[in-house]
Amino acid sequence: MPKDKTPKAKRGTKEAAAATSLAQGPQPGTQLLTSLSELPQRGRIDHHGYVESMTILPPQQAPAFSVTVVDHPAPPGGRRSAVPHLRLIFVGQRRVPGLVAGARLHYVGMVAPIDSVPTIFNPRYEILPAK
Repeated sequence: MPKDKTPKAKRGTKEAAAATSLAQGPQPGTQLLTSLSELPQRGRIDHHGYVESMTILPPQQAPAFSVTVVDHPAPPGGRRSAVPHLRLIFVGQRRVPGLVAGARLHYVGMVAPIDSVPTIFNPRYEILPAK
């Protein structure tokens, strides 16, 4: 029987399962996006993007951590016109380690419009090294 190469600390964790499923490639029916301008109204997507902003809710509200993702980071110190964006919401989380403004992500999930903003709840994600 082949030996499991997963580090012991990571075996059986959600992060290990998410990283494994992302590494195996897209599931059937998943739309691979090269740009958020191709975003469908609803459906499963697979995309790489950058965290543009984060929203941390006050302690009195139910825990949910939200980030806004765009295709490319804004130029340093510069403004840009409106660009397509997507909201990722992590229900039950006050913060997600590593998800900060400027972080590069690979994420997969079901997109649906919530308050007219394309949104994915609890996506599978992988934080990628900066380019």
